[in-house]
Amino acid sequence: MPMNACGAAGGQRVDELLEQMREDIEIGLVPAEVFNDPSVHDRELRQVFGRCWVYIGHETEIPNPGDYHVRRIGEDPFIFVRDESGQVRVLLNSCRHRGSVICRVEAGNTSHFRCPYHAWTYKNDGSLVGVPARQHGYRQLDLSEWGLIAPAQVDSYHGLVFATLDPQAPPLADYLGKFRWYLDMQLALTEGGMEVIGEPHRWHVGADWKSGAENFTGDSSHTQMTHRSLLETGIAEEAAAGRPGKAHGLHINECDGHAISMRVLTSGEEPYLGYPKEVQALFEAGGLSEAQLDLVRRGVVHDGTVFPNLSFIHFSAKEDVERPATAFLSLRTWQPRGPGRMEVWSWVLAPREASAEFKRAAYRAAMSSFSPSGSFEQDDAVVWSGVARTAGTVVAELRGLKLNYQMGMPGMGTAEPLHDWPGPGTAWPSNAGESGLRTFHRRWLEQMTLPEADPDAASARDGEG
Repeated sequence: MPMNACGAAGGQRVDELLEQMREDIEIGLVPAEVFNDPSVHDRELRQVFGRCWVYIGHETEIPNPGDYHVRRIGEDPFIFVRDESGQVRVLLNSCRHRGSVICRVEAGNTSHFRCPYHAWTYKNDGSLVGVPARQHGYRQLDLSEWGLIAPAQVDSYHGLVFATLDPQAPPLADYLGKFRWYLDMQLALTEGGMEVIGEPHRWHVGADWKSGAENFTGDSSHTQMTHRSLLETGIAEEAAAGRPGKAHGLHINECDGHAISMRVLTSGEEPYLGYPKEVQALFEAGGLSEAQLDLVRRGVVHDGTVFPNLSFIHFSAKEDVERPATAFLSLRTWQPRGPGRMEVWSWVLAPREASAEFKRAAYRAAMSSFSPSGSFEQDDAVVWSGVARTAGTVVAELRGLKLNYQMGMPGMGTAEPLHDWPGPGTAWPSNAGESGLRTFHRRWLEQMTLPEADPDAASARDGEG
């Protein structure tokens, strides 16, 4: 079959899947094929990663002028850099001359980027400043028109830097919407906010990026099963795992396409997500409301996902069974790297005002639990890889295999939404629910079925940093 015919056939199959999913998601079903299909992946790169706000990095990763890291939007490489004036920039990692990659080091500090092909040279704000043999071959070249390409919009929230390729995307604050109320509890606990500790860890998993993103919206029921060995050895606490049906479990969904789950105690205890007394004392100055502070005080675990692929988990873990648990915030992105494959990025954060000793302990606790060799992480990678394998089978296609996301739905679950919930979204007081996962897939379906972007409005902003 000719290549264009294959593409058309694949596109038609995606259309059919998405049309069927409109009905299926309302009864808690998701077609298995969406977790490992080349045509689905291709459309995601354009409709999801090409049009949503995507997390790039944290401002504390580039504290000095010239600091940079190479990051991705979908599968496209970008340079995350602070220019000489102190402004944060996001620049396509591609020379405007012949398109070669200009930055071949993952991180560093530089005032200029020089292409290894023909040595076109750019300042770290993206402006073109050097073209060899210009007087002989490029006398009329306007350098101001040939700077590095930037995304359509770049913005930040509490240090989190996002970018979107879509000039028609809403402002970042509107995109995050009501979910900012929950992000504040993770990022604005103290007056100084959070800072990244060390370098992010990266590793490849034979699983679809959506498996990680959906899991962190509130798949509480898997903890008792997938991570059973951690509970039995004492590395993880029962309260953090959340038994199905326990009242301290909360799932908050329908929050502008984003979702979060929490485990909070109701017995008068105040674990403060596992932070020690000296750090707890800093929280009153963070500017949170009394309702937000209450959820932090009683909090055992907060985990959520900002659509599409930025997730977080805020809790305490043990480096080993002989040591006490230490609190930390882990940010993670699920980067698509082809059908049924992803690259996981994981950052560790702690309050800026915390002691160096606490930050070292937080980093060790995070690495022991949520890193390539982490106890939690290895469990998750095994089961997520199985989802991708099943999704890529011939049986999944021929039988139209559907996956079940019905836990906690009316008639299935015993929980009722809280009518006096102080925050945005809908809160369900149970661990036995998948409302956040259904929120994620409804948002994904909405994004995948948007009318294609207007190419005239999506013109690249050449030369802008």
